Amino acid sequence: MKEKIEEFIREFLSAIQSSKLYGLEHPIFKSALDKAYKSLSNVLAQRDDLIIGIIAEEVVFDKEIISDSSSLSKSAVDYLKARGIERIVFSRGVRLFELEKLIALFSAAKEEPLEKLQETLMLAGVDNIDIGKIGKEIKARVVKEEPFKDITSSLLKILNRQSFDVGILKSSINNIIKNLDSQYQQILKLNTLKRYDSTTFIHLVNTSILSMFFASKLGFTKEVILEIGISALFHDIGKLYISRSVIRKPEQLSESEFSLMQSHTVLGSTLILRYVDTIGIMPAVVSFEHHLKYDLSGYPKLSFPRRPHIISQLVSICDVYDALTQRRSYKSDYPPDVIYEIMMRGRGTTFNPELLDKFFSIVGAWPIGTIVGLSDNRVGVVCGINEDEPFLPKVRIIAPEEEKGEIDLKDKSRAIKIERYLNPFKEGKDYLTLI
Repeated sequence: MKEKIEEFIREFLSAIQSSKLYGLEHPIFKSALDKAYKSLSNVLAQRDDLIIGIIAEEVVFDKEIISDSSSLSKSAVDYLKARGIERIVFSRGVRLFELEKLIALFSAAKEEPLEKLQETLMLAGVDNIDIGKIGKEIKARVVKEEPFKDITSSLLKILNRQSFDVGILKSSINNIIKNLDSQYQQILKLNTLKRYDSTTFIHLVNTSILSMFFASKLGFTKEVILEIGISALFHDIGKLYISRSVIRKPEQLSESEFSLMQSHTVLGSTLILRYVDTIGIMPAVVSFEHHLKYDLSGYPKLSFPRRPHIISQLVSICDVYDALTQRRSYKSDYPPDVIYEIMMRGRGTTFNPELLDKFFSIVGAWPIGTIVGLSDNRVGVVCGINEDEPFLPKVRIIAPEEEKGEIDLKDKSRAIKIERYLNPFKEGKDYLTLI
């Protein structure tokens, strides 16, 4: 369905452009109009209406951002924005002449206020199309996701060995830094990166946000946090050169496949070294070192062994933590307490022990947002962390409804404890609407 909607939006904006260039009677416009109407009819055959919007430089439908909107007609988007039009609703039953009347209205040289445009459509007998402003909540979403669009662009340009604007990349990461406390809670929800291997793309962004959040809590300066964010963003970029059939293979990898997988650290660092003049040396260092392990038992093997840089050690913890939280073709997502146990087994070998302890004191064994079943049969969501007691967080009760409220398990450790994890994709799904 999304592909059909995107096709219509492209055809619609193209028809607007054609009307301005050739006029409403020209065969080229008529052809563009017919294509747009056919696309719209295909969409509305499967849904009651279609809402598209113009926000900043983004095109959205319903509440979904079109990630490749830069390929759409920028001049047509600007044309709509100049007339104050942020939202267009197409209802099932729309007729060809209604779409033509709408485009004719947009093509008029005279700029009318939005209220006048709405009135003109109504008087022209257009009953199945409505124009207006867009809701504030959708605007907020676009503003929130805008930095990730620029980050994605930078990643793609590096993969294609193209130059990129490091200033825009740093500005985007700085925007994330300003809201780290809320951003790190959202990292598992990002789904805006689609080209190449989307799982690896999302993992890169997740690890970057989590690494910056961790670094900020450790007291690093803003300049160093920015460096850590960029380094974490590129740490696994070498994986994007490896066949997705290998990355996603559910069975055990063959010896040659495992060797190919391990080569991503060298592939990534070699690629990033081309950009050392713009992003510095640290991203290449982290890409090379993030699988070395604290005791150097990892890969690649070094001719002159030395402990990984502290930033590599920090990113390594966030890298593994995010990977364990994600569903993969070869594993299910692990409960938070199991992730804690798995990573603690690597304390002093895989991970710097002091850094690992500090990490879990910050994110907790039960991270904020985790749905949990308590020993007194109530259900709650973790809403705060006690740094000295990672297994005893603050919990907001969500069921039963008459017992809603907040409790601190640290204060009630003898009476109430977390008994089980409620997976939001399984047994916790019914509680999502209560959060």
